[in-house]
Amino acid sequence: MGKAYFVGIDTGTNSSKGALIDEQGEILALHSTEHSMENPQPGYYEHDAERDWWGDFCTISRELLRKSGVDAKDVKAVGISALGADCVPVDEHCRPLRKAILYGIDARATDEMAELTALYGEEQILKWYGRPLCSSDVMPKILWIKRREPEVYARTHKFLTGSSYITAKLTGRYVVDRFLGLASFNPLYDPQTRKPVQEYCAPVCRPDQLAEILEAAEVAGTVTAEAAAETGLAEGTPVITGTDDSGAEAISCGVVESGKMMLQLGSSVYMILGTDSLIDDERLWREEFIVPGLCDISAGTNTAGSLTKWFRDELFPDALAAERAGGENAYQRMLEGVAEIPPGSEGLITLPYFAGERTPINDPDARGVLFGLTLQHTRAHLYRSALEAVGFGFSVNQQIRIMESHPEARIDRIIAVGGGAQNPLWMQIIADILGKEISTPQVTVGACYGDALMAALGVGNEGFEDYSSLMRYVRAGRTYAPDPKAHAAYEQYQAVYDALYDSTKELAHKLSSFVRG
Repeated sequence: MGKAYFVGIDTGTNSSKGALIDEQGEILALHSTEHSMENPQPGYYEHDAERDWWGDFCTISRELLRKSGVDAKDVKAVGISALGADCVPVDEHCRPLRKAILYGIDARATDEMAELTALYGEEQILKWYGRPLCSSDVMPKILWIKRREPEVYARTHKFLTGSSYITAKLTGRYVVDRFLGLASFNPLYDPQTRKPVQEYCAPVCRPDQLAEILEAAEVAGTVTAEAAAETGLAEGTPVITGTDDSGAEAISCGVVESGKMMLQLGSSVYMILGTDSLIDDERLWREEFIVPGLCDISAGTNTAGSLTKWFRDELFPDALAAERAGGENAYQRMLEGVAEIPPGSEGLITLPYFAGERTPINDPDARGVLFGLTLQHTRAHLYRSALEAVGFGFSVNQQIRIMESHPEARIDRIIAVGGGAQNPLWMQIIADILGKEISTPQVTVGACYGDALMAALGVGNEGFEDYSSLMRYVRAGRTYAPDPKAHAAYEQYQAVYDALYDSTKELAHKLSSFVRG
């Protein structure tokens, strides 16, 4: 019997990445592509699902096979993840009927959130979600389409999220994994039967417009002849259901038991802490995790890498131009002088709500702030302050303190993954702010690696018996220990940061109302 190989492909906010691994979990090939996120008006964020999601998948799958030299027939399973939870309506041929409405960064459905809250009552909403409705929930997005684009709604065969769409394109079957379906589409599915609930669907959509719920690593189907022609994969290759990018990334770094936490530093920040039970906190989220029997408490922000990308494009055009001319990476150049600036950026604090914010404030109308600017500050100060903002207000410090306020939430280890984890200075800043050790895995490619591991698990390949067995493929990388002196300095700034949002909230909302008209 020949060797077995597994493919994992993840679609993110600004790029997609794929990995092809062997039976030992070794990566034989990697490939990534970039795509753009459309922002047609304030609070609206979209992707072209056919071009950005499926187009990237086809390109990456072909490149993985080419780079590795692996025969497509020796790929035993394919795993998928995608940014979640999005909403893309498709017709009966799985053709998108409009641009995909993105995850919590898209805040267009605020009126629908209020309408649904009034319909069901705040008490029932809290019972379902453990928190108020927010922009990460799919139900308001579907209702937005129904209210604002009735012609699209009338033609919709299924309302899908990113991973559902790609799996459907590969197999012809419409599925969503239990983790994503029960959390992001809540309360449209019954958590026990996993079937759509007519009573709760009625104000929003028809039950038949929803996908079928399966486990993330469960085989959903096989690659069709049409998909094989487009992707280069062999017809008949098993495809697992897949999941969202953050869940797959958590699997890739060993969040398969309680006490393990993933800190995902990508275009946005996402944190997942494994817990033994559901923990309600209105400021955060909680779900039954991908791993059967494991729950999680999670948090997500709207900017991280997208914020540093904005700094690159708007404040460091020379670094970007030099990179395009064959010079060093722009982000590396942007770090020049940053390490010499002391903690707190000499009195400069960035409120990083450049695209509104999810947890812990759940405010789509929040706005970014550069506070404390003086004539002595340089763009290096501005950039360091942006990096520090992730540690202050993104999911790192504020949100970990909220998690730790619950006795049931135990944090044994924090594992950082994603593009930001490859920036040693950023990692050290976050460790210093937190006053906690942060480690990175040896394999830092993220969600696509988790996808490939789950694909092997899904087809029962030897060595991939259950989720716990995946730990043997998660090898330790680098550990960042906090500097006590830097931590003490950051604690002073933390108090100012914590008060900054409340001090500017009313004015930010006024500005948002001016833009909306």
